[in-house]
Amino acid sequence: MNSFGRLFRVSVFGESHGEMVGVTIDGCPAGIAIDADDFKHDLSRRKSGAKGTTPRVESDEPRIVSGLFKGYTTGSPVTILFENSNTRSSDYRFSDIPRPGHADFVAGKKFHGFNNPGGGGHFSGRLTVGIVAAGVLAKKVLKDVIVKARLLEAGGSKDVEKAIDDALKQGDSIGGLIECSVTGLPVGLGEPFFDSVESSISHAVFAIPAIKGIEFGSGFKAASMKGSEHNDRFEDSSGKTITNHAGGINGGITNGNEVIFRIAVKPTSSISITQQTHNFAEDKPATLEIKGRHDACIALRVPVVVEAVTAMVLADLTLIQKSYL
Repeated sequence: MNSFGRLFRVSVFGESHGEMVGVTIDGCPAGIAIDADDFKHDLSRRKSGAKGTTPRVESDEPRIVSGLFKGYTTGSPVTILFENSNTRSSDYRFSDIPRPGHADFVAGKKFHGFNNPGGGGHFSGRLTVGIVAAGVLAKKVLKDVIVKARLLEAGGSKDVEKAIDDALKQGDSIGGLIECSVTGLPVGLGEPFFDSVESSISHAVFAIPAIKGIEFGSGFKAASMKGSEHNDRFEDSSGKTITNHAGGINGGITNGNEVIFRIAVKPTSSISITQQTHNFAEDKPATLEIKGRHDACIALRVPVVVEAVTAMVLADLTLIQKSYL
């Protein structure tokens, strides 16, 4: 449900327009040095305010309320809170007239109308601020492993700035393609069948709002390749390969090469263009004009979230691997 991981276990809570959102990390090893400044870099990458992102800007100051003593993790659950102070719930009343493509309709049905719909509620990208915070701790667990994600294209174009300008002029939104790479991993991480590296990363990645696809290594291109093309030839006894069509994973287990995957981010559902939807209170067609603040390209803010969930997965698998020793 709202928790993920076996040994390094992350739980998120809160709603977009609630009093606060936050995260609890259970299983974080004791003795990791941490302070509020450690979160600044990654939290700033997730922040809004830049062109193409929502004008809603929150301070995103992490308040660590448990699991820390004299600057070090204690081994007990670490809980981090983030206040919501810049909300306009009056702009986000979609319970009866839901946004096409958003969770408004299904959330209302699943929770019988008791869910908090303001700003998307518990289904908002606002919840990813806690995930990024958990990722900061996970990266510390991984030590010398480097997790890096970047936006490759937006709106089907490598000219991201132009694509965003066009979307803003049209009052529309665009999606994007993000690539994530991981270097410094040892051979042997992964717990097949169901907790393979691909399975676990995919599970966590699809928890990020707006993700619609993922591929590892050659991905879907592998379907048109021959085995003689796709097979990665070993370079030496370390397991390093000349090519990396497998994306650093064989049989669900890391092979020591760079782990690499790409994800597809859909366009934001909230757009300024008038949309056709349905008024479920009156059971009749309706038009929807959204006046609130929203991202023209949410993909701009997703790379650091992808890094975070990837680090969470790998930290969990690393602790599992150590438990065998």
